[in-house]
Amino acid sequence: MSKSLQAIRGMNDILPEQTPLWRYFESTVARLLDNYGYKQIRMPIVEFTELFKRSIGEVTDIVEKEMYTFEDRNGDSLTLRPEGTAACVRAVLEHGITGGGQTQKLWYIGPMFRHERPQKGRYRQFHQIGCEVFNLDGPDIDAELIVLTWRLWGQLGIRDAVKLELNSLGTSESRGRYREALVEFLSAHLDKLDEDSQRRLKTNPLRVLDTKNADTQAILVDAPKMADYLDDESRTHFEGLKARLDAAGIPYVINPKLVRGLDYYSKTVFEWVTDKLGAQGTVCAGGRYDGLVEQMGGKPTTGVGFAMGIERLILLLETLEQIPEEISRQVDVYLCAFGEAAELAGLALSEQLRDQLPSLRLLVNAGAGSFKSQFKKADKSGALYALILGDDELAQQVVSVKPLRGQGEQQSIAFDALAAHLATCIVQG
Repeated sequence: MSKSLQAIRGMNDILPEQTPLWRYFESTVARLLDNYGYKQIRMPIVEFTELFKRSIGEVTDIVEKEMYTFEDRNGDSLTLRPEGTAACVRAVLEHGITGGGQTQKLWYIGPMFRHERPQKGRYRQFHQIGCEVFNLDGPDIDAELIVLTWRLWGQLGIRDAVKLELNSLGTSESRGRYREALVEFLSAHLDKLDEDSQRRLKTNPLRVLDTKNADTQAILVDAPKMADYLDDESRTHFEGLKARLDAAGIPYVINPKLVRGLDYYSKTVFEWVTDKLGAQGTVCAGGRYDGLVEQMGGKPTTGVGFAMGIERLILLLETLEQIPEEISRQVDVYLCAFGEAAELAGLALSEQLRDQLPSLRLLVNAGAGSFKSQFKKADKSGALYALILGDDELAQQVVSVKPLRGQGEQQSIAFDALAAHLATCIVQG
């Protein structure tokens, strides 16, 4: 017997009972970003591999071990995008929309791909919403990105479950001086470092700072601190960011070991983390990448942005039970019609109701059926009310409105008064 077909490990279906919460989350974020003046951009899922090698860095874990890369029929090396910033930078360069110092505040949504070991909150196909801002170099825009995420957490009801961590990586020059000091320190303790940190010491030494190995972390307690190597410009920028977060009343902690896993970051880096999801605690992260556009062939252009993991934030909403009641109910009203004449009248009536009440979630019974079977389907739909239309109702030009969730007694409502009645009782329900 042939093996049954199933999804690729780490790439999951989002089923109909899950999508209402996804749509709620995505629409909440989209509405917030609209209100802050961000414009949506949509990039391809597949890019030339060279894009990610040049932007993320060839010695990062993503490029070395995690990318889905393949050769197409033309012999070109292509990659399923592992993150969104590089693709967004490529898009703004290709179309010249940041030329002449134009400010752009952009956002995107979609799937990303990394060949990681699947576990709760970490998948091989995962979804992100990201923001990127170009040609603004002050700490005020860094602060805005953090403030709008803080507002989002409030709208979603999860503020108490997340914590903001901040750090500054300085300019490439100051980071280079710090890297030399860190390598010198770690080299003196080489035999005590875990195997992964020994490898990173040769390729990307700053990544040793966020190791999960307890013995290596103990050594890092006495390691040089990035803050001691910051240049004056970066230090002033970081102080400006902290002052704005203080003014906005947003709590934060300074994490000197926060470096992020991508080579292009400079100055500000930040993460929103939670302790409610086990090991996968980062739900939103970002920072400044002032040299990336130039590194990818453009003119010097400042940039700053973030990305949030949709799966993790959905999981957090479920864990904290912060799901609006209307999300779990996908139907307001279920129309039951008995007999062909009633079905024809019900079709016309249902479309009139949709004209009069555009937001009404109305499900019309399909497939006929007995009184008992239609009511069983009405109840299973989760609707607040059943509309009953049979020969008797047709003769009187009324609809019987039956509460399904204990909201009072059954009533007979005239056809021309039904929309007004539903508008009132659905709100009350």
